Amino acid sequence: MTEKNLEAKPEKKLKPKRRKDSSRNEGNKEGEIITPWKLFVRQFKKKKVAVVGLVILVAMILIAVLAPVIAKHGPNDIDVTKANQPPTKEHKLGTDEFGRDYLARILHGGRVSMKVGLFAVILQVLIGSIIGGLAGYYGGWVDNILMRITEVFMSFPFLPLAITISAVVGTSVKPEQRMYIVMLIIGLLSWPGLARMIRGQILSLREQEFVQAAHALGIRDSRIIWKHLLPNTFGYIIVSATLGMASAILSEAGLSFLGLGVTPPVPTWGNLVQNARNMYILKNRPWLWIPPGVCIFLAVMSINLFGDGLRDAIDPKSK
Repeated sequence: MTEKNLEAKPEKKLKPKRRKDSSRNEGNKEGEIITPWKLFVRQFKKKKVAVVGLVILVAMILIAVLAPVIAKHGPNDIDVTKANQPPTKEHKLGTDEFGRDYLARILHGGRVSMKVGLFAVILQVLIGSIIGGLAGYYGGWVDNILMRITEVFMSFPFLPLAITISAVVGTSVKPEQRMYIVMLIIGLLSWPGLARMIRGQILSLREQEFVQAAHALGIRDSRIIWKHLLPNTFGYIIVSATLGMASAILSEAGLSFLGLGVTPPVPTWGNLVQNARNMYILKNRPWLWIPPGVCIFLAVMSINLFGDGLRDAIDPKSK
């Protein structure tokens, strides 16, 4: 054997192979910190129906906001010579008995209906959070009084009471201002369920260590309620508000359909569907009642689907 063969061959340094992390296939990087927000988004994306509902809702909101840009005519522009026209190139959804462009009235009506639903829900959340927070935190006689008041409100049937109040108050109010009356009626009658839910959450949260630590530090009760307890119920409040907005839109549509909500010339989806009460229009002019009815259906359905997705994403027990 030659010397060359006797010489020991240098060992080749093997580069350590990188392990393929299976978690990357699931969208997790090695060492990535999963925040509650990322976990929430991931859970929400799994609900495909909820994502579709969110897309429809965002599209409807954008269309309503851009109504003055999309519609070529004003919602109250009258042209009697073009009254009761079927859909044409100029008037995509036809005209009503005064020659007003129906597409413009539907788009602007969506703005009013969604505005009523939004502000009614804001009022509902404010009242429900205050009453539920105070009742859950203080307990005792404060809880008893506030919950008895809540049960009194819950004992009234919503729709008959709303109709009665609207009929009594609305007679002395201008049509342009009735929208605000409807907001107040819906908001003031819709808070009891949210108040009871917040109370139940705070009853369990107030016994936890961080609340006892806040007491030991001498933090005021109002600060504990608003800065420490209510933020922990924020997820439930969002879900309730989302579903409550759909209910508020339906309530406004029902009141306006009966002539006790927002009245013409201010357009809303509810008073536009009112055209279907005329049997001749119901049979021969479907463009006057089908489009606003479809808008109500799509808005309420998309909000409910989105709300269900939010609830499943926020609930830690959901799979």
